Formats: sequence, structure tokens, C-alpha cells
Amino acid sequence: MKDNLVYLKPNVVIEPLFDKWYAWAHLISPATAAMNLQKRHLKIMESYIDAPELHEEAARNPAMLGGPFMDYSENRVAEISGLRDFILSERKDLLDFAGAVQQLFAILKDHPCGYSLESLYKKVPDILKGYVELTVDLNNNPSFRFYEQALYKSKYYKEECQSIALYLIDKDERPFVLSTPRIEGEGVLHLPLAFKDKRIDQLFKMQRIPERYEAIREQFELTPEEDILFRNLFTEEPTVPYRKYTGSGVRTRYFGHACILTETREVSILTDPVISYGYDADVKRFTYTDLPDQIDIVFITHNHQDHILFETMLQLRHKARYIVVPRNGSRQLQDPSLSLMFREIGFENVIELDEFETITINNCRITGVPFIGEHCDLDIRTKLCYHVETGANTFLFAADCCNVEPKLFEHAYAFLGDIDIIFLGMECDGAPLSWLYGPLLPEPLSRDRDFSRRLTGSNYERAIDLVNRFHPKEVYIYAMGMEPWLKYIMSLNHTAESYPIIESNRLIQECLSRNINSERLFGEKEIVYK
Repeated sequence: MKDNLVYLKPNVVIEPLFDKWYAWAHLISPATAAMNLQKRHLKIMESYIDAPELHEEAARNPAMLGGPFMDYSENRVAEISGLRDFILSERKDLLDFAGAVQQLFAILKDHPCGYSLESLYKKVPDILKGYVELTVDLNNNPSFRFYEQALYKSKYYKEECQSIALYLIDKDERPFVLSTPRIEGEGVLHLPLAFKDKRIDQLFKMQRIPERYEAIREQFELTPEEDILFRNLFTEEPTVPYRKYTGSGVRTRYFGHACILTETREVSILTDPVISYGYDADVKRFTYTDLPDQIDIVFITHNHQDHILFETMLQLRHKARYIVVPRNGSRQLQDPSLSLMFREIGFENVIELDEFETITINNCRITGVPFIGEHCDLDIRTKLCYHVETGANTFLFAADCCNVEPKLFEHAYAFLGDIDIIFLGMECDGAPLSWLYGPLLPEPLSRDRDFSRRLTGSNYERAIDLVNRFHPKEVYIYAMGMEPWLKYIMSLNHTAESYPIIESNRLIQECLSRNINSERLFGEKEIVYK
């Protein structure tokens, strides 16, 4: 292998890590990273250290999937204790930042509603001075927003927290990302690379373009033991060539969850990339080898870990011409900017799209459509559906949009007209607010309040309203978290009796009765529109 040309194997995983925890969006933005470190990671680690046997038991219980339990089948208390102690010592400034945010919440809560906030700037914790603006909403409730770009330039954005883990995968099972740190394991190569490091691009280009092993090896400072692991990631066997779509219409390929590849002869569009690796499995699926060598546009609909997966995005960075994300102007704690985030980790061509704003790329018209619901009523602007007009077809990628205000789509119809194909998520029994946003809350919600505010998509009544308004020819249910390779980010386990399955079945049956093609997507699906 030393002198021969080699390819990166198609089942090489790259896990982006933040101090050994799987790096999702809230671990990249400095403010949300600090809050998750203090109020999620340390709590889970302390719980595991106190009772590892309870975590092992809970991790084996399907009903507890997605809970705050480490998924280790053997006792790793010594390693977890070491990681906890490292964070307490080396990340003290981040923990102090999180503590200062808690203090600021308390200061604002005690301030009389409706009165000027000017005097409070002197009370803002020193750590936060110059990084926050104090605000009052029209109901006289005090709040604050971050100067987020300044935080990325401060000591609170720590690239030294970032690293990657590389290993080969041959099955769908993986530990759940929000609860289990990725400590040392057999066959796993940990490299201290910041996410923006261009060597990551060079590495994943080798899935298509071979290099001499020694040439790529020289790019990394590897010990002899690491070299053995690194060498095992490569093969002399070429990757199966990609066959570009050359038809006169539009081809869509479903890659699982909310990931759709839309292609014409002129343009390729990938929405919410979450992609399986290539290995033998019971459920047939498209994988990374089924992606074009160049992807013109990547859409991100919203900032949840099942729709923006940096493990996938880092592998695609070298081939993506444009990343289109929802515009963000709030800069509130719960709503970090995706455009800032992508640029900081090495993505250069990021386009922010606003609601009802239209852009054209390669004769493809793209319009941002408001994304309502599914965010637990939090003031979050970083969410967008995409209306795509290409050739003779129009598509709406609605992701997890929950149609809680049908009047909005009455206005949207006046703007967009009929839509040929709708992709809609109907995960209508989502997790409560605290499951995802809990570390950002100043104080815990009561259980009844927490469970009243959920991460839910449209049910039948809300979905059929969209069908009635936009008169589609085809309706596809997606983003249901059903594919087996998604368990490590989704923690869903639907059965025939599950509410989302019952509701989506109702929609499919109603659509079919109206001669509207409809299906709940699973595994892989290819559709060609003339």
C-alpha cells in the first residue's frame, strides 16, 4: 500500500468531538456550548460516576432510549472521572461563562417590568460585559441577546476543544450522541483537528480521487500505533463511480429521514444531509457513494441534530458549492446563527435566506417559506422550509413544519401557488422542550408545562390542510426517524400503534383516495418526474 494509490473506504466514520462529546450545533456556538457543558455533560458524568450500573441497565431498555444515560456495557468510571476532572480544570472559563448567564437571568427576573434597563449594565457579570445587549419586549419583559460574532473571536470559542474520531463502521448501532462521550475505544483513531482543518477535506476527497498512502499519511503527525489504525481506513479498491442524472426531468432520491437529493441536468440539491455509510445491512439505503462529485446546493431547514449533522457536513464540505441556511437576526441564547457557525468551521459559500425571499442558482428558483411550530414556542428564527422551482416541477421541502396557524399558508399560497410535490414530516409526538433545550433554561419547567411544549410536526388535521391549500400531485411523508441507522441521533422507536404512524397513515389513505400519489418514505426511494 505504501507506494500504491489508495482510496478512503466508504464506511469510514468521522465523528466531530467537543472534549470527547459528540459535537452537534449547540456545542459549536460558544454560549450554547458553555451551557451544555455545565448543565448536560457534567450532570450526566456525575450521575454515571455515582451509579454506572443504573446507566448500563437504562441504556439496554428501549423505553429509556434517548434519556440521559451513558451507553457503556462495561465500567468506564475511571475514564469518565478523568474527563470530568479535565473539564472542571481546563474549561473553567466556559463553566464560569455559563454561571454568569445564570446570574444574568436572575438579575433580569428581579428587575421591575417595564422600567429602563440602563442601570442594569453595571450589574451584568464582568464575564458578559460587552458581549450582551439588554432588551425589553413589547410586553415589558426584560431579556438579552449576544453579540455572537464577538464570542467567536473571544477565548470562549475554543478550537482546542475540537477533535475528530475516525473508525470503520459495519452496523447501524451506535451510542446516542447527547448522552455518551466518545472516550478511547478499540479501532478508534482520535486526531486533534479543529473542524475547519482542510486536511479533513483532503481526506474525504480520497473516496473518489486516490493518492499514495505515504502522501496522505505525511499530512498527519501519527505515532506508529496511530499509523496502524490510519492505514486500515484505506483500500486500493476504487469507489463505484457516480452516475450523474442526465434526463430531461427531475430525479429525487430519498437517503433517509429528511435527506433528499434533487437533480436535474443543471443542478443538484441536497436537503438536510444525514446519510448512512456503506456496509451490508438488512434495510436497503443510499449512501455517501450515491452522492454527486459536486453538490450545487445544500439546504439546512433548521438547527436540530437530526437535520444538521456535522459528521455528514464535514464529509461534504469539499464538494458543496453553496450552503443555504435560514437567516438569523435574533442572536438569542436558544437561537445561535447557522451562518456564523458554518463559516467558523470552514464553510466558505454560505447563503442566508429569509422568509419569502427568492434566489436563483443554475436556473433553479428557491424561495424560503416560513417554518412554524416544532420549536416548543421558543423565539427561534433559524428555521425555514424551501420551495424549489426547477424545470416544470415545484417542490416544497417542509421538514418538521407544524401547521399550527393555517392562515400563514393561505398567505403563502398567494405567493407560491400550487405545488406539485410536498415532502412533510409528521413526527407529531415529539420530545418535550427540556430534552433538547433544557440546558439553556434559567430554571427547570414543571412537568406539565414541559410536556405541553413539544418538538412535534404536523398531525393529520394540520397536514391535510396543507394538501387542501397547495393541491399537490404527490405527497411524501419523511423525517420520521424510522431508519435503523438514525438511532444514535433520534432515539425513536415507532410501532404500528404509534401516534405519528396512525396519523401519517390517515394522510396517505386520504391522499390516495383523491388520486394523489402518497407514501411514507423509508430506507431508500428514487422518483423521476418528467
